[in-house]
Amino acid sequence: MQDVQLPAGVVEYDETGAGPPVVLLHGLMMDHSLWDRVLPLLPAGFRYLRPVLPLGAHRRPMRPDADLTLGGLVGLVADFLDALDLRDVTLVHSDWGGALFLTARGRDQRVARQVILPCEAFDNFPPGLPGKLAVRSARVPGGLWLAARQLRIGALRRLPPLFGQMTRDPVPDELVRGWTAPLLRDPAIRRDLRAYLTGPLDKARLVRDTEALRDFAGPALVLWSPDNRLMPPEHGHRLAELLPAGEYAEVPGAYVLSMLDEPDAVAREISRFLTAGQPGGGGGVTQPA
Repeated sequence: MQDVQLPAGVVEYDETGAGPPVVLLHGLMMDHSLWDRVLPLLPAGFRYLRPVLPLGAHRRPMRPDADLTLGGLVGLVADFLDALDLRDVTLVHSDWGGALFLTARGRDQRVARQVILPCEAFDNFPPGLPGKLAVRSARVPGGLWLAARQLRIGALRRLPPLFGQMTRDPVPDELVRGWTAPLLRDPAIRRDLRAYLTGPLDKARLVRDTEALRDFAGPALVLWSPDNRLMPPEHGHRLAELLPAGEYAEVPGAYVLSMLDEPDAVAREISRFLTAGQPGGGGGVTQPA
């Protein structure tokens, strides 16, 4: 893992390959390893970066005075692109929808293309039972620690309020142990996550900020999973219609975390999008560092 100093604190990231940058994001209480199954299947000729956002599975606490509300984390993503001087970025969204708002905040200049997997959008913040339970846990003393402990128990993890609606197939124990270890170990990590989960949400502004994507002119692939119950299917279609150069594709049978349920299909669609218009259409694979 490498790290970069941002105004909010130090952010770790994984990097592999060389070429135009592709930044793969993750959701709440997850880290870069969410993409481990897909990364080896993506085409060579690209620089793949996977930052660990301060959403609960990060190992390096942020500055105590950092703005970790939704708006603050949108800025953190932009700061990450700035700090590494990334240009012509393909930004890949999953589960956490905050980075969709880079356009609304006027900070999408480094983003040339977007891939949008099922994620929060419009007024769907927080999404469904898992999102509401996470917010409730953050408001109860010891709640986030208890939530992390529950996620480590397979039978509980499959319940709808936890990961039962996030994936079709059980999330492997080794992944969840890695994701929950920082929350269980470090009160400062719980402080960071609590700051995000208890931040203010203005539903009307969330809708406006999502709809600002109509001003994003670059190519965009909305790669939705119509069978998931947390991110409404109509949101996928609305996003594709909003984006001037948007296209819509589906990963049938998968839930929110389609890169875990159907890694081959997700890799195939992202690869097609990345290599469209390139001589030879890409080809080859890159291996994780």
